[in-house]
Amino acid sequence: MKYSDIDFNNKTVVITGGAGFIGSNLAFYFQENYPECKIIVFDKFRSEETFSNGNLKSFGHFKNLLGFNGIIISGDINNKDDLTRLEEYDIDYIFHEAAISDTTVADQKIMIDTNVNAFKDLCDLAVRKKASMIYASSAATYGNSDVFKVGYEKPNNVYGFSKLMMDNLAKEYYDKIRIVGLRYFNVYGPREYFKNKTASMVLQFGLQLLKGESAKLFEGSDKIKRDFIFVEDVIQANIKACEADKNGVYNVGTGIARSFQDIVDILKKELNIQRKDTYIPNPYIGQYQYFTQADIEGTKKYLGYEPGFSLEEGIKAYLPEIKRIFKEEYGKN
Repeated sequence: MKYSDIDFNNKTVVITGGAGFIGSNLAFYFQENYPECKIIVFDKFRSEETFSNGNLKSFGHFKNLLGFNGIIISGDINNKDDLTRLEEYDIDYIFHEAAISDTTVADQKIMIDTNVNAFKDLCDLAVRKKASMIYASSAATYGNSDVFKVGYEKPNNVYGFSKLMMDNLAKEYYDKIRIVGLRYFNVYGPREYFKNKTASMVLQFGLQLLKGESAKLFEGSDKIKRDFIFVEDVIQANIKACEADKNGVYNVGTGIARSFQDIVDILKKELNIQRKDTYIPNPYIGQYQYFTQADIEGTKKYLGYEPGFSLEEGIKAYLPEIKRIFKEEYGKN
């Protein structure tokens, strides 16, 4: 489905983090809808390097790009020499999805280097190329706020802080290029499997249930509510941002908070599973958001965005992929 009147054929699109979850979905959106679009995936790709928390430093995976026919550049956005490889192209749009997205990373320097300083280099590239910049911000900017609207940010970890600093930096470019930040809420959907422990709980709960296990929830999960958004709606927002008349930062969610318990209940219904859940203590108290609900009025008004998937519809659309992952990665029917 096309989400814009823009003809991206004969345009050049760069997707940083294009081997990751959202980036790879964007790459295939363009490939499937605009066969003459030049698509450049710029990604660090995964290595065995890990942060102090044990999680991988990069989640980009070649399997997310199986069937991709565009250009692939292996590069680190923190490496200025790697970024110069983009200079040879006449770029029309940059979708900046590359980031450290692991909210539990405690290394503040690498978080700021990667999420803020490298973003400036990419914005300067966009200015030189007269390209539109659509970049990933985050609902983590709101932290402990009770209001999920631009201007009410209270980040409670360095990740949320880094994304807020990106939004502040972007303002310096408002009079130079089209630049739109999208604050993703809790995204789930195909091509997230290689995010490992940071993949959505929709996937993690689904795999737990398919393995014959009980779903493992934090205590009080019926009261922990988030705005869960299917990745297809995130793609919609990115594409519609390309014709935004007003630079700014916009929330990308459904506008409805649902509980983690809701996810498990929907999965069990769809899978026809009757099994008791297991409840465990929450180890992230102090850096954990207990409630998020996107205010999407501005997104609707200025981007023409309208969420297309409820949590029930998104999980139902995602389940065939969860079953495929279970079969291929765990070797079971």
